[in-house]
Amino acid sequence: MSEAQETKCGYVAVLGRPNVGKSTLINRILGQKLNITSRKPQTTRHTLLGIKTEGDTQAIYVDTPGMHLSQKKAINRMMNRSAESVIHDVDVIVFVVEKMKWTDEDQLVLEKLQHVECPVILAINKVDQIVDKEKMLPYLQQVSEKRKFDQIIPISALNGKAVDVLEEQVNTYLPTEDHFYDEDQLTDKSERFLVAELVREKVMRQMGHEIPYSVAVEIEQFKEINGIIHINALILVERDSQKVIVIGKKGQRLKQIGMDARKDMESLLDNKVMLELWVKVKTGWSDNDRALRSLGYSPE
Repeated sequence: MSEAQETKCGYVAVLGRPNVGKSTLINRILGQKLNITSRKPQTTRHTLLGIKTEGDTQAIYVDTPGMHLSQKKAINRMMNRSAESVIHDVDVIVFVVEKMKWTDEDQLVLEKLQHVECPVILAINKVDQIVDKEKMLPYLQQVSEKRKFDQIIPISALNGKAVDVLEEQVNTYLPTEDHFYDEDQLTDKSERFLVAELVREKVMRQMGHEIPYSVAVEIEQFKEINGIIHINALILVERDSQKVIVIGKKGQRLKQIGMDARKDMESLLDNKVMLELWVKVKTGWSDNDRALRSLGYSPE
């Protein structure tokens, strides 16, 4: 058998309800921050590929938006469709739930997995927060009866506990296949997309509970001049009152968002960055299919 035939490569969907730690898990596996994270649910809006190549094995992780019951707006419906669209096109599914919990939205994800034929691994996240480990045993028994999972693995995405065990199990299910991507490629997304997501992350972290998920980011300029990358980003909100909140008193909040985003951009791009931010009101964008498509929101 030739070396090419011995390589393994496949797609791994990471599914779960909002805010269970899917993006944190993928960032941990990749060893580099790729996906934006927040304590708030519905942070991830796009399916995003994170590519990990080690030796003969290439695992292509698909981070999906959290599936949720509320579908009041077009963006909510789009996020659910985006997550569902990958289920039948992958080689392995990692279904992430939170320790000691099983919600209606967890049940929704489980129901979507009824007819999948690929292996499904249940990853129970945040187990480092459990003080009395004996309480875990009844929960493990309970979830094991919900479906015949191929593996059930307690992990902590935040501190890395047992994430290597999860990776090893995922890799055993990958098919024998040539690698689809170069070994040094980390994602299928453009740098332009990644820097827009970094700005959105900083907005969400700064806002606390002051602003709902009515924020999008559009990159208007991304070019290198004399060794410096110049980035102009437009932060879109839905109401004038939200614009005031994002800008903050005397522009201080927007300034902090810019400082935090630029620092992460320079780390991501390994280059000096000049970042300029503006805030613009675009009424109703999150409930308008045409506006969503123009901003790059659509199920892949």
